[in-house]
Amino acid sequence: MAVKIRLLRMGKIRNPQYRIVVADSRTKRDGRAIEYIGIYQPKEHPSVIEVKSERVQYWLSVGAQPSEPVQRILEKTGDWQKFKGLPAPPPLLVAPSKQSKAEVYEAEAKAAAGVADAKPATQSKSAKKAAAPEVAEARPADTKPADPAEPNREAVAETAQDPAGAGADAS
Repeated sequence: MAVKIRLLRMGKIRNPQYRIVVADSRTKRDGRAIEYIGIYQPKEHPSVIEVKSERVQYWLSVGAQPSEPVQRILEKTGDWQKFKGLPAPPPLLVAPSKQSKAEVYEAEAKAAAGVADAKPATQSKSAKKAAAPEVAEARPADTKPADPAEPNREAVAETAQDPAGAGADAS
């Protein structure tokens, strides 16, 4: 029996996702597999490639033949070079870890409230230096000094009488 390492297509139309499988060469493309040894998702950026390296090495050592796309994937992961005794390839690109929605929301809320020092990442260093003095000059002008003739709102609220008598229920 000839054994092949090949791709088994899954996913939706125009969104292919593959499993890397070990199967009899006579079975259908999406037919029964002997073992699942990895996944490949080409639509992600960068492409998701996960391979069980020790299982790949075992199947290659017992004579399983990879298809051309699988061989290219194994070359990217370094499993093919390890099997052939060649030098390892450069490391794969890895997608950055995603932030949770709660963290993103909190960061946006702080930036909107002005609590965090939210600096736009798109500005160049010279633009940041030029904008910094303008911001420093604008902040004192925006804040209004307390006018001694104007009464304190908190003090007025404490002394004000409640016409509806809502304060009587609280005591």
